[in-house]
Amino acid sequence: MNPQASDLTLLHLARELGAALAARGWRVSTAESCTGGGIAAAITEVAGSSEWFETGLVTYANSSKIALLGVDPQIIEREGAVSEAVVAQMALGAKRVSGADLTVAVSGIAGPGGGSAEKPVGTVWLAWAGPEETTLCECYVYQGDRAQVRRQATVTALRGLLRLVRTP
Repeated sequence: MNPQASDLTLLHLARELGAALAARGWRVSTAESCTGGGIAAAITEVAGSSEWFETGLVTYANSSKIALLGVDPQIIEREGAVSEAVVAQMALGAKRVSGADLTVAVSGIAGPGGGSAEKPVGTVWLAWAGPEETTLCECYVYQGDRAQVRRQATVTALRGLLRLVRTP
């Protein structure tokens, strides 16, 4: 993927998201693990994003997921940090902490190591929480190197937020 083209894609998605959020008077927050703040960075690349961006939390360590977002440590132990249950709790925790209308959470295995037969490198769980405190969770297995996996997860996160903000 051409880095400039992918940067333009992120900027385009972030601008669309900002316009849609502003039109509804909503604010968004992020809870990120494997993307390391990349979603928040893409969003705040847009001038004026302070009008609709609330908080970006990078909770890379499990202890941060527990302390900052209220993720249940037993769920992390039982299912692993890269799981539907964990990202759902991350998204709702970010909503609770920030007061934002929408949140997105991400946890995954960007590589090059850390994968397993059950969760290969490139496995990423994302969760979006909307105004009704409900979450939508999706799992992806992206191809490519660490940067490509993280970039693809960021694009997916922004597209998911756009879906939510455009839902009547």
